Amino acid sequence: MDFEPQPDLSAFDAAVIGCGVSGANIARRLSAYSIKTAILEKDSDVSFGTSKANSGIIHGGFHHNKKYLKSRLEMQGSMMFDQLRRELNFPFKRCGIIVAALHYDEMKVVEHLYLQGIQNDCIGIELCSRQRILELEPKLSYDVAGGLYAPGGGIVEPYRFVFALVESALKNGVSLFTDFKVSEACQSGDYWRIRAKDGREIKARYAINAAGLFADEVSKIFCAEDFTISARKGEYYLLDRLTKACPSRVVFPVPTAVSKGMLVIPTVEGTVLVGPTADDTEDKNNFSTTAKHLEQILVSGKKMIPFIRENDVITSFAGQRPCLGEDFYIEASKKARNFVQVAGIQSPGLTASPAIAEYVKNILVEMGLQLTEKPGWNPIVENHPKVREMSLNEHDSYIAKDPAWGNMVCRCENVSEAEIVQAVKLGHTTLDGVKYFTRAQMGRCQGGFCTYKIIKIIMREANLSWDEVTKHGAESRVLAAEKPELQYGGSL
Repeated sequence: MDFEPQPDLSAFDAAVIGCGVSGANIARRLSAYSIKTAILEKDSDVSFGTSKANSGIIHGGFHHNKKYLKSRLEMQGSMMFDQLRRELNFPFKRCGIIVAALHYDEMKVVEHLYLQGIQNDCIGIELCSRQRILELEPKLSYDVAGGLYAPGGGIVEPYRFVFALVESALKNGVSLFTDFKVSEACQSGDYWRIRAKDGREIKARYAINAAGLFADEVSKIFCAEDFTISARKGEYYLLDRLTKACPSRVVFPVPTAVSKGMLVIPTVEGTVLVGPTADDTEDKNNFSTTAKHLEQILVSGKKMIPFIRENDVITSFAGQRPCLGEDFYIEASKKARNFVQVAGIQSPGLTASPAIAEYVKNILVEMGLQLTEKPGWNPIVENHPKVREMSLNEHDSYIAKDPAWGNMVCRCENVSEAEIVQAVKLGHTTLDGVKYFTRAQMGRCQGGFCTYKIIKIIMREANLSWDEVTKHGAESRVLAAEKPELQYGGSL
């Protein structure tokens, strides 16, 4: 297709399309080199696609045979998280993973997983008797027959991981374009000219397709390979932090051919996830949850952890997984010049994501991208202070400097006005963006008491009018009244 001449287009060496966990890792990795990199994200904030709604598990390395690329990248990526945590200050914990066999006939599958883990060099993997598995997790059902223990597994807050990666990338010179839904692309000399649906354009020598559920559509736009991403929806239910059902480790059932099953997951912040389901859907924007699946998830969860109660459920949500065959599809396009495919990144994509970035970097070098280490590259993202992590004396010292630290906006999660302001100043100007960055609205009341206050802060700090405030961008306006009773001044 022909584009109108625009000589002042922003020119980049690399453009990463999509800013979920894969795209964010790729962009951050490229920020270490003396090239110009852009991130093109179709949503109003990063991590608003698949990455925001997954299990948040760093896998143990035993679910997949090492013949698969995803298995090799899983093991490599998992080992990178400790250093990333030190550099980026995101919530992460190696609590370990348990696979619980509830019947003796399931132990054959457990033994297979154990041997697979040994072949994958899974550090410390252990085949457990009934007594041993109950020692590791006393909250398991007494019906448990035995199981598997992988101490290297862990948990992470996926959206805050992405936020930290992007913050690091931006500090090191990467440019972020949000609400940039790629609609057209053509080659002009050595560059790709990439146009968004709203008419904005950039040009880049290399393009990386990390568009998740929509990677098939982006591939077609670039006249590259023709493939189809199918969506698999997973529903989750979140239990209150006061539940008695919180295990000390991630608890898996024995997997099936379709899914790893219904998990019970202690989150880094103290709540509990139960799920997900696994339902194929034709609608990539279907994030509904149902009472039928709630019952299904609770029944499955109770078989492993009998303490689970429906009254502990505080919310539900759904995520979509991009399915494309049995393995990741990561390689240079054979049809489109200087175009890299990073598609079909489902489980264990979060775990593998740092290694995916390294893998893509090497592909780009093989394609001809010259990479020189950037002098002064800084991998560190400073820890953003949080009231819930402060001692009383520390909190008092922050209040003395800025009274906003003493104004508690979200009492369920102990989030202050100052933390909301911090989130907005970092570019998180939607209710969901603030929620994922601060945890405000994630508590027992699910924003029932703090949403109004957060809206006022977003309006004030981002200079937005009442009708510009959204839940997650685009058409998700929060306020529809003609004359809402909102003022910029006054107390909250």
